[in-house]
Amino acid sequence: MAKVGIIYWSGTGNTEKMAELISKGAEEAGAQVTCKHVSAASADEIDGYDVVVLGSPSMGSEVVEESEMQPFVSSVAPKLKGRRTALFGSYGWGDGEWMRNWAAEMKGYGANLVDDGLIVNETPDGASADECVAYGKKIAAA
Repeated sequence: MAKVGIIYWSGTGNTEKMAELISKGAEEAGAQVTCKHVSAASADEIDGYDVVVLGSPSMGSEVVEESEMQPFVSSVAPKLKGRRTALFGSYGWGDGEWMRNWAAEMKGYGANLVDDGLIVNETPDGASADECVAYGKKIAAA
């Protein structure tokens, strides 16, 4: 059974909803999941996860949230080398540049990315909610 740690930042609740749906999919696929807001996470707990899943909405000029999420990512960067890692987040504008940049950053740290990340425009519902659940299942099988 894979141990999956989902750590996210959410301002409007859209990325939080994605985290919940991804968690649901991973659990349905048999993973043991811990899902928490980045403010409740510590760098040390990364060592206990087989797969680290990080979530952030697009902020400002298409960047990862800068006050909590980016500092957390920087603090765990050495722990990501060779570790299976997945990314997700919501956006309201742009074309997903922040996710492409974030994936490149993770690859630079040596993370073994599950894929290039899952993005959802605004609130995940209908087909996009189903994509989140499917992503959780994919992560559990990674």
